[in-house]
Amino acid sequence: LIFVGVVLGANLQVLDTTMATVALPRIQGALSATQDEIAWVLASYLIAVAIFMPLVGTLSERLGRRRLFLGTIVGFCIASMFTGAADSLFEIVVYRFLQGVFASPLVPISQSFVFDTFPPEKRGKAMGWWLLGMMVGAMSGPALGGYLTECHSWRWAFYINVPIGIVALFMGWRLLPADRPRAERRPL
Repeated sequence: LIFVGVVLGANLQVLDTTMATVALPRIQGALSATQDEIAWVLASYLIAVAIFMPLVGTLSERLGRRRLFLGTIVGFCIASMFTGAADSLFEIVVYRFLQGVFASPLVPISQSFVFDTFPPEKRGKAMGWWLLGMMVGAMSGPALGGYLTECHSWRWAFYINVPIGIVALFMGWRLLPADRPRAERRPL
């Protein structure tokens, strides 16, 4: 169950990237944005992930992996709600940047939980299953995003992150082992 929870949490990042790409033409039409302007919706997210990904190790040491993972799921869901409710291109770009900030720790922390949950002889197989779970998210994202955008609204490509995030948050909160931040650990 730990495995399912952390894969679901990491899939928030993968699903969001692929669903936003599919929804981009509808967002562009709704906001009357040019091709250059709408590109910032994807670019701001990727820039934030690139900036904050190197900080994940330091943040996990200071806050604890569990706290960081659960906190970023909450932040990601809140940023997703704001992105879906945005009424201007500027707002979407800002909120997508925030989504990227909160998404950056999801994949590496998820991998570390899978690595720690399984014994050394089963880690290779577990990481293979983890990768398969991530690929399922990457493949289902465009279909889900296309369905939501076509049948409901482009906003649902972001709102859908909230129920998925709530399930991942609940599973992580109930199942992930507690860890203490490095600052609270006493030297041996």
